[in-house]
Parts: sequence; structure tokens; C-alpha cells
Amino acid sequence: MHDSYELQQETISEAEVFDAIILGSGVSGLVAASILIQQDNRRIAVVDEYETIGGNHIDWSANGFTFDVGSLIFQDDSPLLKHFPELLEHYVHIHPTWGRLNPQGKVTRYPISIPDDILRAGPLAICRIALSVIHARLRRRQLRNAKDFATFWIGSYLLKRSGLENYMARFYGVPPEYIDLEPAQKRMMWIQEHSSLRSLLRKMRQKKLPHMQNRQLARPKEGYAALYEPAKLRLSKNGITFKLGTPIAKVEKEAEQFVVTCARGNRLAAARVISTVPINIANQLCGLSQEKPLQTITLISLYFSFSGERGFEQSILYNFSYEAAWKRLTVYSDFYGRTDGREYFAVEVVANDTITSIELAEAEFRAHVASNTIFNGDLRLEGGQVLENAYPIYTHGAPADAARQIERLRQFGIESFGRHGAFNYQPTARVSTLEAEQALGYRHPVSVGNPIPEPTRQEICAYSM
Repeated sequence: MHDSYELQQETISEAEVFDAIILGSGVSGLVAASILIQQDNRRIAVVDEYETIGGNHIDWSANGFTFDVGSLIFQDDSPLLKHFPELLEHYVHIHPTWGRLNPQGKVTRYPISIPDDILRAGPLAICRIALSVIHARLRRRQLRNAKDFATFWIGSYLLKRSGLENYMARFYGVPPEYIDLEPAQKRMMWIQEHSSLRSLLRKMRQKKLPHMQNRQLARPKEGYAALYEPAKLRLSKNGITFKLGTPIAKVEKEAEQFVVTCARGNRLAAARVISTVPINIANQLCGLSQEKPLQTITLISLYFSFSGERGFEQSILYNFSYEAAWKRLTVYSDFYGRTDGREYFAVEVVANDTITSIELAEAEFRAHVASNTIFNGDLRLEGGQVLENAYPIYTHGAPADAARQIERLRQFGIESFGRHGAFNYQPTARVSTLEAEQALGYRHPVSVGNPIPEPTRQEICAYSM
């Protein structure tokens, strides 16, 4: 026993020692580092296998174009800027608009259009919509999943006609009847809010989305490195050590310390480890068994440039049609201007059993937009990326399974939170920041009468789906 203890001490003595180690350098990891510094931790290491900070805020550049993985919009009143005020001057102020391609092949209002989805459906379809809603409300069976929730509020007929059912399957990665009710309610509360008679009448009179009080922002044209580098420099000056491009091999608990062994052989030791990496990965690193690994989305991003007739005006377009795996596209040239006279945009495709590669995703997208008469012209693929563990899949029981695994990590001594670390889809950097603050028991020193706003339901609707 004495020899074992001495061996442990020798192992720790060989390691670089910190007050805390943070696994992952996404928004949750960066906010955690900011909070720990303010809580008088002097030496902190942030470890990430990516070469740059920002987590899945990833960009890709070629031929003068810069694209993102996903559609990421920030707000100038976000609590993230309380931690990193130096970011604000680097953002680009944008005026995004949102639309959707519906099953009838029309680009219309997102997430639902009263004129197109209901009024122009014709008298017979309007009657079917009304009867479907009445039937769902009178039936009042126990809601079990995402499909039940949406059906209760808008009826099965409108759920199908609007294309929302199809989009839910793309977004969640599985059919909505397999999605756990609790996360569905959190992410689709707007359905309930917009389904009352009063809300429908108000939307019929409304020509535009309600005005947002906060300014909408995007990363600099150059990419995320230009955005996050000033924050990295300030954190480094305050005692944060970044270990980037550093895959982790294992995390061990030795005596009163954790030892993080990196794939290249170097070791880090600390009394505290905070994890923002996927729960499956954290369990593997700690040597903890998993009966059923949690499922996550694999996201394929297609990067196009284009010259010709686009066919729609909105900068962000969602696919609510009955066909194709792509779920959303973002036209970056609407924010940053054209390059060599060409528009450019990224398309998000959720991988499935048949769409498993960039090549297959591209072929299907080209066929789909051609059949819907959008992007009529010179459509050129500039590149693409495949991102595993993009965000969680909330199948039945997954949130409870995640809670048990987070508790297992906690008992081992690991604090796990964030989009991946808590298996909690976070639609905005605002939500990621607030949840990191809550996990670490931190509150902003805000003045009375100027509280930090919670994420609005409109923001969750606009950015999460």
C-alpha cells in the first residue's frame, strides 16, 4: 500500500500542476475559464483536440469564401459579452431574415404561415385543419413524445401539411414519435404559444416578425479565429494555459488529484476537472462503463458558391418539404457581401442511413433544389465537412440516461455541463453562458434595473431549429 501511494505521488510530481483543468474550449469551456479566474483560481488549463478555440464554432475557407458549420447568430446583449467584452467590436451587425421551403414548393414564412399553410389551402383543407385540431384537443390523451405535443396544438393535418413533421425528423435525427417529450416541450414551446385563437389573429395582421430589441451579430468575415483570439489573449494573460491540438488519452484519479494524460504523453494534474466534452467521451476517458452510449447527430456541411437566380430573398432557409435530408441553409454573402460576384452559402445535412457522405448529400441537394426551382444557375461546390457529435438526439429515455451518466461522472469527481457535457441542446451562446454560470454558482454583478435578459422564445425558435 505504501509503495502504491509513493508511485501515485511520483506520477503526480511528473505532471504539470494546475488548480483546475477544463476539457473543451467551446463557449461553455471559455465561460468556465472566465468564471474560475474570477473565483480566485490562479492556474487553469483548457485542453482541446481542436487547434483553435470555440468548440463547434468552426469555419472553413477556400477560394476567398469563408463558411461555417451551422447557422450561428449572436446578440449584443448576450451575457457572453459580460465575460468577453472584447468580442463585441469584432462582430458584424446583420439583419437576418428567415424563411422555409414548404411541401407545396413555396418559400414562405418561418416557422409557419397562416396565409400559405391555412388560408390558401382552400375551404376543404381549412375544415380538415379545424377538425384535426378539435379532435386532438378533445381526445386529450397523454402526451408521450414530440409528435404528440405538436399534434395536440396544431392537429395532425396541419402538422403534415406545413411540413413541420418532416422538419422535426430532420432536426432531431429520428422521427418525432421517438423523441422524448421533455426536450420537445422545451424546444417547441413556440407551437403552444402561437396556437391560441388570439395568437393566430395577431399573426394574420402581422406582416413581419416582431422587432428584436437586441442587435443580431455574426462572426467576422475572416472567421472565428479573428473573433475568439482577443478573448484567448486576455485569458492567457490572466493565468489560463491553452493546450490546443491536444487529444486526451485518459483521466485518472490519484490520491486527491486528477491526472489527465494527453495522447502525446504529457500529463496535467489538478484537484478539479470540468468537462464540456460529450458525455460518451468523458466516460471513456475516465474508464467508466456505459450500458448504452448516448446518440448524437452527425452533421454534414456543404459549402457552395452560386451565380444566377436564387429564387428566394431570405438569408436563412429551412427545409420543411417532404423530400431530402438537408435541414437549413445560410447565405453568408447576405451578411458579408459577394466574392468575385458570387453568392455563397452553407447547407446543413443530418446524416442518415442513406446520406452518409459529402458526395451523396451534394447529389441529393442539387436534385432537390432543381425540382423546386431555386438556385437556377451556376451552383458550385467549394467544399464540405463532416462533424460528429454535433448535438444530442433525444430519443425516449435519453435525458434520464444522460442524467445518470452525469451523476456517475460527478461521483467520480468530474463536473460535466454544456451542450455536450450535459447532453443539453443549447440554441444560442446566451444559453450556453447562462447554464455554465449556473453550474459554477456564478452571478453577474449587474446593476439594479439592468438585468441580463433570459433567452426569448423567439430566439430559441429562430436559432435552435
